Amino acid sequence: MTAPILFRGGRVVDPSQGLDEVTHLLVVDGRIAAIGRDIGSPDGAQVVEAGGWVIAPGLIDVHVHLREPGQEDRETIATGAASAVAGGFTGICAMPNTDPVIDNQSAVGFVKSRGEAAGLARVFPIGCISVGQKGERLAEFGEMVAAGAVAVSDDGHPVMSSQLMRTALEYARTFGIPVADHCEDTPLAHGGAMHEGIISTRLGLKGIPAAAEEIHVARDCILAALTGGHVHLCHMSTRGSVDLIRRAKEQGLSVTAEAAPHHYTLTHERVGDYDTNAKMNPPLREDADRAAIRAALADGTIDCIATDHAPHTYDAKEREFDDAPNGIIGLETALSLGLRELVNGGVLSLGTLIERMSCAPARLWHLPGGTLRIGGVADIVAFDPTASWVVDPARIRSRSRNTPWAGETMPGVVKRTVVGGRVVFTGQ
Repeated sequence: MTAPILFRGGRVVDPSQGLDEVTHLLVVDGRIAAIGRDIGSPDGAQVVEAGGWVIAPGLIDVHVHLREPGQEDRETIATGAASAVAGGFTGICAMPNTDPVIDNQSAVGFVKSRGEAAGLARVFPIGCISVGQKGERLAEFGEMVAAGAVAVSDDGHPVMSSQLMRTALEYARTFGIPVADHCEDTPLAHGGAMHEGIISTRLGLKGIPAAAEEIHVARDCILAALTGGHVHLCHMSTRGSVDLIRRAKEQGLSVTAEAAPHHYTLTHERVGDYDTNAKMNPPLREDADRAAIRAALADGTIDCIATDHAPHTYDAKEREFDDAPNGIIGLETALSLGLRELVNGGVLSLGTLIERMSCAPARLWHLPGGTLRIGGVADIVAFDPTASWVVDPARIRSRSRNTPWAGETMPGVVKRTVVGGRVVFTGQ
């Protein structure tokens, strides 16, 4: 049992119940106990003076790479969870493309138990769609769900077989879990290293056309209509994908989607002189794509923000651009980028940002948290939206340092992260 916590005088923002007011919030026995101006301080309570802070449901990330087992030099479940709570995340979903992959009951149980042992953010395992992520036969969804898997995905390895994807959607539907798909037509992508366009031509790098993503998105939407299954489209990056998702939602299909901060923040011009911290999959696209992703986050076509946190060692990212691995870390910069680019940029209200980073992922993936309703689990982020910090890779909690925002000043400082009523991070 933990001591009660009373947040006094913070701006409590909870889109799940249309709440946005300066008031007090009380946590007792790991649950939200009361919200209001007339709350007293129980005996033994930890009183937090939260004037000027935002108190919101803890952030939830449905797309994180924790690298354990097999690549602990890049990240472990414990260091990833530490990075998460430093960024205000109370729940993170661990992608299964580890070494070995998470494609069976015992592997799912391993991730879950390591997450619980870390005692920081809640770690929700994602199981593979196919055995070994080979795209040949389905993994045993039922056993993985029984062990704690909240979704299935072959992220990093697109499911090229439409028949296998159809079966996966039908099978996953019986367990009420989403199938999170990495949308890429690999023959069309043809081993490209960046977005196909004027920059790739100038740099002499093989490009990945937007169509490589959009063909896959179109197929998945059609299969969602055929099966009634829930397909979740990972890290959307193109305006064509946004159009396809919008049409699917207009038809009432069970299609949800996420966007990563780097895709609504950066463009392919960031590759510059072969900067490997601008190498992603899907790649950074053109300004019109970035604008479309922002608009889709504003109107709800894209449901949520996910970091696609992808830790890599310094040596790995120091290779030539063609040979460097894809991805960047993102757990500790996501909230600040949302504030800087979307809220301060006039794209989203603060409430809508919280909806995209907390309420929606909890609601769509049936995860705990995402609300401050009385009686709900006390998963909370408290941050000062007016304070700023400088991204210093040496101070990042992740085991890896591959961020393109090193040295930049960011708005929004996380002051407290609370999971199940327990303070797991205290910021300056």
